[in-house]
Amino acid sequence: MLLWELFKSFFFIGAVSFGGGYAMIPVIEAEVSKNEWMTIQQFTDIIAIAGMAPGPIAANSAILVGYSTAGITGAVVAALGILLPSVLIVLLVATFFRKLNHYPVVKSIFYGLRPIVMSLIIYAALKFALSNNLISLHISWYTSSLLVIFGLSLLALLKFNWHPIYVIILSGLVGVTLYS
Repeated sequence: MLLWELFKSFFFIGAVSFGGGYAMIPVIEAEVSKNEWMTIQQFTDIIAIAGMAPGPIAANSAILVGYSTAGITGAVVAALGILLPSVLIVLLVATFFRKLNHYPVVKSIFYGLRPIVMSLIIYAALKFALSNNLISLHISWYTSSLLVIFGLSLLALLKFNWHPIYVIILSGLVGVTLYS
C-alpha cells in the first residue's frame, strides 16, 4: 500500500510538473505533507541534500523521500514514479513535436507555461527560506544581510558574468566573516 502510494504520488508529480526539478519541489512538498511521510524540517533537509548531490534535484528528492519512507524499495519505486512520466512524455513529444511545433496554439502553450515555472521556482526558494528562518517577514540585520548577499551574488552573475564557482566561494567567505 505504501509503495503504491509512493509510486502514484511521484508518477503524478512527474506527469504534471513542468519547468524542471526546482519547479517540482512545491508539488513534492505538498504530497509529502498530505501523506504525512515526514515533517517540513525533514523535507527541507532532504531538499538540501538532493540539491548538493549530483543529478536532477527532482529525482534525487524522490529517491530520498522514498528511502526515508520505505527504504531501498521505496527509493526505487519513487524514482520510477517520478522518471517514468518524463520518459513517456519525451517519447511522445519527440514523435509529434516536429509536426505540431509550427501551430500557434502549441507555441502559445509553451509561452504560457514560462511564467508559472518561474513562479514555482521562486515560491520554492521563498518557502524554504522562510521555513528555515533564513529570512523572515520581520526585517532584522540577519535577514537584511542575507538579502544583500543574495542581491550582490545575483548582480555578480548577471551584470559582471562571474563564474558561479567564484560567487559561491565568495559568498561562503562572506558568510564565515559575518556569521561566525
